Amino acid sequence: MPYSGQEYAQAFQMHRAPLLELLGAIPAEKGSFVAWDGGRSFIELTDHLKLTNLRMLAMIAGEKPGSAEPSTDLASARAAFETASVTLTDKVAQLSSEQLESVVEAFGGMKMPVYKLLDFAREHDAHHKGQIWTMARMVGVQPPMFVK
Repeated sequence: MPYSGQEYAQAFQMHRAPLLELLGAIPAEKGSFVAWDGGRSFIELTDHLKLTNLRMLAMIAGEKPGSAEPSTDLASARAAFETASVTLTDKVAQLSSEQLESVVEAFGGMKMPVYKLLDFAREHDAHHKGQIWTMARMVGVQPPMFVK
């Protein structure tokens, strides 16, 4: 197992801080911007990241992952994502070595250790974060450093 719960939480925070900063710099009127056919807007990507992380926490807790209403604007999407980010890092930081190594049912009925689910979640976040970085440049916003 590569990290402790606290180290996983720090890794998520390291990526979340610049993402939240960038989402705060996107003009409100650009929240619905979609860069390519079939793509997601800033609002949709932010909601997606929030929801997938909350679903991951539900999987870790052995609960059924839920759903959420879509945000109506970028400010509310960002605020909900920030709240979910705090929840995520707080809960992940508290995971013991035994909990990190425990096997849970993940998406699609797949079973995996919690630490692998956290690795997958961080990779998933980075994928969509890269999309947001690209889209920000397309609407004239210079992103901050990728990690803090």
